[in-house]
Amino acid sequence: MQSRSYLSGILKKAPGNIRPVITTIILSIFSAFSAVFFMYLLKKGFSHTYEKFAEGSALYFITASFILISVCSLISGLLMYKYAPETAGSGIPQVKASYWKDMGIISFRSVIIKFFAGIFSIVGGNSLGREGPSVYIGSGIATNLDTYLGGDARNKRAASLIGASAGLAAAFNTPLAAITFVIEEIIGEFNNRYLGKVVLSSVIGAFVVFAVMGRQPAFSLPSVGDISWFHYAIVPVVAVISSFLSVAFQKNLMLLRRRTLNQKKMPGWLMPVAGGLMVWVIGNIIFFSTGNLGIFGLGYNELSSAMSNNINWRIAGILAGAKLLATLFSYGFGGCGGIFAPSLFIGGFTGFFIGGIAEMWIPLTPEDHIVLAAIGMSTFLGVLINAPMTSVLIVFEMTHQFHMVPGLMLGMIISQMISLKFTPVNIYDSILVQDGHELHKIRPPVDLKSWRNLEIKTIANPNITFLSSLETAEMKNYTERYPYKVIPVIINGKIKGMTTRKIVLKSIENGTDPEIFDAGTCTDTETVNEVGNRFVESELNVLIVIDDNNKPSGIITLHDLIRAQAAIQS
Repeated sequence: MQSRSYLSGILKKAPGNIRPVITTIILSIFSAFSAVFFMYLLKKGFSHTYEKFAEGSALYFITASFILISVCSLISGLLMYKYAPETAGSGIPQVKASYWKDMGIISFRSVIIKFFAGIFSIVGGNSLGREGPSVYIGSGIATNLDTYLGGDARNKRAASLIGASAGLAAAFNTPLAAITFVIEEIIGEFNNRYLGKVVLSSVIGAFVVFAVMGRQPAFSLPSVGDISWFHYAIVPVVAVISSFLSVAFQKNLMLLRRRTLNQKKMPGWLMPVAGGLMVWVIGNIIFFSTGNLGIFGLGYNELSSAMSNNINWRIAGILAGAKLLATLFSYGFGGCGGIFAPSLFIGGFTGFFIGGIAEMWIPLTPEDHIVLAAIGMSTFLGVLINAPMTSVLIVFEMTHQFHMVPGLMLGMIISQMISLKFTPVNIYDSILVQDGHELHKIRPPVDLKSWRNLEIKTIANPNITFLSSLETAEMKNYTERYPYKVIPVIINGKIKGMTTRKIVLKSIENGTDPEIFDAGTCTDTETVNEVGNRFVESELNVLIVIDDNNKPSGIITLHDLIRAQAAIQS
């Protein structure tokens, strides 16, 4: 505590206009180093496991890979589901939910669990990426370090974005893509007060990874010079096929994930093992038939080989399909890792495969194949995360080849048309909705007077979820579907009161009716100033908003008011 007071005291002595810059630099450096260390351990772990296994006999590879993926998946599953269930998957949906619902705060325990569960899951061979965990770990490191440096709750949102952008910039060495990703995916708007801090943290993240690991931490892309005009005829084909493949991937992933979450036969901590064993089967088939290890782990080495035209286009098609299936099983069964790396792999090999087919009729240069693979990467990822500028900039910043820009932009336009039609909600928001989270994004006015006079319906969440009966089946269904701590009870359209998740779970266990508290209410036309004192009278700090006909039209919590007011004061 003394060191915390000492460090925060030093920062407070700095001039007011300099203090935020110093804090941003400190948070960015620590977040970037966490991503670099995560990356380093993954590279070392894979080189000492699967790459070593591949040098031995067939029996040795089969046995060693089976033991490794089984044990690592089990450890990862136990860490997540026993200590921090929220750390399963990518981590980016959780960062987004934290930013909009919890002021950006991520517990330090979750950061530690995410770090080690991610290492075990990916080194073990699951087909997952490191970029999502890097964003989560970076964001968590920054928010916790900000508290250590004396920051208050109003600054946690800024700290969360600083850590996320520094982590992603370090993971890819792509600062511009990190900036656009935070804007497109987390903030959702370009006119944001934290933009300057995001830019600075992204640059620092790129500096850190450059200093520690060199210019290219992910995979190598050769220079592109001799691009023919013929390849532009194939760009739309690649963009369409890669985009629809991404749509199919998302829809099947959400379907598989829903089924695994709802199943009761297998405990949650064992699910990653089941997914890992499916990956093991696919990975071994591909390894012994093609000699490639790309199904296991990140797959960046094989992607680098493809981009250097060292992989046959027919094998590229096989690898794309196998990687898609392996990633479905890894993520759908609750593995700990992201989807950036698998998406780039699947999209890249899809583009390379289509280029190989097209060359039977159209003369294409080796550089044309590289461009088509890059377009496949960009469009597959762009449709999946619905962040078109990020997907283009990631590929562009890795290559620094202006020759690719026209093709990448054309592919982006086509892919976004398909995305808007078939997947208007991206993969991260789909996961949050499936987990019962409703991201009610409050953007309050910029001055306190306007804020106090704002009608409550403007900031209330209109998507109210409630218990429609006190039957055990209904209560059980609600608690499994939604994560909320306070639960309104509305039966036949009439407000009966409120209860809590803890009380409902105990009632389900004992077979009794839950205790119901009086429900605080407010009309949708009342102002924030008028409603403020109503929370003091409410036992659960939650109010049900009613319309002119006394019908429930929304819900608002004290936390909603606090974080919205903090947003305009920060």
